Amino acid sequence: KIGVPENYDGIFPWYLAKLTNLPSNYTDLVVSGDEDGIFGIDGQFLYATKPLDREKQPSYSLQSMHRQSFTIEVCVIDKNDNMPTFKKETMRGSVQLGLLKIPFMQVEAMDRDDRSTAHAELRFSLMEQTPRIPSSQMFSMDSITGEVSLTEEGSSTLDPEMCGRYKLQVMVKDMAGKANAFFTTGTVTVEVTGNTWASPDPVRLQENLPGPYPIPISQQVKWSGSQAEYSLEGEFPEMLFTISREGVIYLNAPLDRETQDQFLISIVVERPDGREIAKPVELRVMVGDANDNRPTFPQAQYHAVVKELAARTEILTVQAADNDDPKTDNVRIFYRLVGQIPESPRALFRVDRDSGVISVQADSMEGTAPQYTLTITAEDAKLNSSCTVVVTVQDENNNPPAFAQHEYGPFHVPEDAPLATTVTSVLARDADVRGGDSWQVDYCLESGNEEEVFMLVTDKQTNEVSLVLSKVLDFERESEYILVLSAQNPVPLVRGRYGPASTATVSIYVDDINEGPILSQSHYEVTVREGEEPGRVIATIRGYDPDSHPIYSLQGDTKKYFSIGKYSGELKTVQALDREENSTYTMEVIAVDGNSSLSASTLVTVHILDVNDNSPVLVGDYSWKYLCTPRWEDQALVLASRDSDGPQHGGRLNFSLRSDATVRRNWKLTPINTHTNLSLNIPYLAPEVYTVPFTISDSSSPPRSTFINLPTVCTCNVRGSCKIAAKPLEGMPTIQSAVGILLGTFAVITILIITFVRLSYQNPKEPNETNQERA
Repeated sequence: KIGVPENYDGIFPWYLAKLTNLPSNYTDLVVSGDEDGIFGIDGQFLYATKPLDREKQPSYSLQSMHRQSFTIEVCVIDKNDNMPTFKKETMRGSVQLGLLKIPFMQVEAMDRDDRSTAHAELRFSLMEQTPRIPSSQMFSMDSITGEVSLTEEGSSTLDPEMCGRYKLQVMVKDMAGKANAFFTTGTVTVEVTGNTWASPDPVRLQENLPGPYPIPISQQVKWSGSQAEYSLEGEFPEMLFTISREGVIYLNAPLDRETQDQFLISIVVERPDGREIAKPVELRVMVGDANDNRPTFPQAQYHAVVKELAARTEILTVQAADNDDPKTDNVRIFYRLVGQIPESPRALFRVDRDSGVISVQADSMEGTAPQYTLTITAEDAKLNSSCTVVVTVQDENNNPPAFAQHEYGPFHVPEDAPLATTVTSVLARDADVRGGDSWQVDYCLESGNEEEVFMLVTDKQTNEVSLVLSKVLDFERESEYILVLSAQNPVPLVRGRYGPASTATVSIYVDDINEGPILSQSHYEVTVREGEEPGRVIATIRGYDPDSHPIYSLQGDTKKYFSIGKYSGELKTVQALDREENSTYTMEVIAVDGNSSLSASTLVTVHILDVNDNSPVLVGDYSWKYLCTPRWEDQALVLASRDSDGPQHGGRLNFSLRSDATVRRNWKLTPINTHTNLSLNIPYLAPEVYTVPFTISDSSSPPRSTFINLPTVCTCNVRGSCKIAAKPLEGMPTIQSAVGILLGTFAVITILIITFVRLSYQNPKEPNETNQERA
């Protein structure tokens, strides 16, 4: 396979290739398609006798007649030796008014060079537009396809009346438009034509058309230019409107004006390839009304209230709505009253035919039923609907309450009747509607109850009032009550007034009962200083008995420290009291009625006030304790003390050494919290039993003091123990004396036991009562 460039202009014959497999004298070669005898073989070389032209013949097939046959393919390699040319000498096109930026024609050109190379790669360009009105850039040209389109400016300003024909100077180049390319120019004539593409006239359709469907509604939409396809867009159900290939718009189903009263349909025109040709136009469809909606009330039932004494007054307005076109008579509504339950009395109510205002026709609703149900209809030209109106007759307070009698009683109540006792119950009747404010009765005690001995309790379900005891009765203070009771409604009377029938008198007698004494206090608190002289009055228990004088006695005073005056109630001390023995006494004072066994009691608590009558004392045994000499650091005797008085007198105890120079030199007292440390004040003190005189005094004024002596100083070993036993203090018992005392006591007890046993055996007869006592 050999590639040979076309248009060779060198020396001929032109040797193309060496055929190595052929003999040097081989000349038999059959050339297929070589009509001009271009090829030959010289020895082993293939040659050509003249130039090749690819455009005339792009390839040659040479067949060998040698015993080993073979084929030589000669491909002519292209050179850019052809100029591009337009396919048509006269190029014409037309553009429609309203066309968008899409191609309306195509300029076609050709190049005889090899299309697989850049030699035949063509590029188009628009060089000039004549005339340049209304703009010099009305058109554009696709450089690859040669398609001619309107520019944005051209699409919006194209006007056949201003310019109906344009001449466009165009150029085509090969070599993809490079600078060294061949080119050809030509002229394109563009005619501007009008178009029928415009928004059709609005269409008015009646709702609920009977059909049959589809119904054509518009035939005015047509693109007058190239082949086009149509589609519809807008806010309407799918397939409600459709358009045919011929531009006829159809309605496919009934319309409902109340759902949508108009439609704005956009009609889109496109090429078969889907590219939009022109801007969409619009069709407005208006839906005409048909009387297909009945008037409806916003609610099925209304409620209204009319006062009992109302006369010829408006009570309610009902309004029905009709969804038909408000600009037509289809929405004109009339109202009628078609029913009343209960039916009697008639002509109580009326409804205005045009406004729907319901009013009372009667002079008064007094004596009528408490509730009425009215049926109201709303009608247009042919349709109607109804609603119910429930009218409640509101009771008004035109009847005052009245008692059945003017006087009640007399009623007898014992003076010891418990609180909340019901004396009596009465009723003032009201003729208004039961359960309403006009029927409810408020009772009031106008006089006779200034001390609020009684209170009123009303049963709101029956209006019955009960006279209830709210304070304790006292026959001796008040034996009779005359009460004036009035009855009124909680709301004002609208007619009439409250008269004598709304007032009654209640008489109550208090029966005398023998009453027990009453003490002024339930608990007495008394304070007494300890050690005070007996016989002093420390409290007076006061009691009251309206029938007799109370008699007083004490209970709980087991040690008989107190006494009480039988009639005076004076509480006295019988003996001096000691707070350290007991700081509080509690007893009960009983007051007994002189004429019966009725009694009352109260508690008396006597608190004993502390007096500084006890001296402080040392607590513990210090006879065996000692201090080491020479003095040990931090060694001390811890001294504890107490005072039997209260904190006021014995709270803080003070230790002090006797004012003796030697004592103060040798010893030291150091207070620590509630104790005091006794220690050596000098480094060395001779081992001996010492008497350390010091005083313990309390914190009262003047203080009470105790004088106490403490011992012992000794030499200590390394563990802090005394090496020599401490000498006993003077006046302190020894171990030997303590043992002797114990043995002597045991011997005396033994002798007494033996003596009693012997006496019991001297008299063996049965013991009588006298003997038992003697024994």
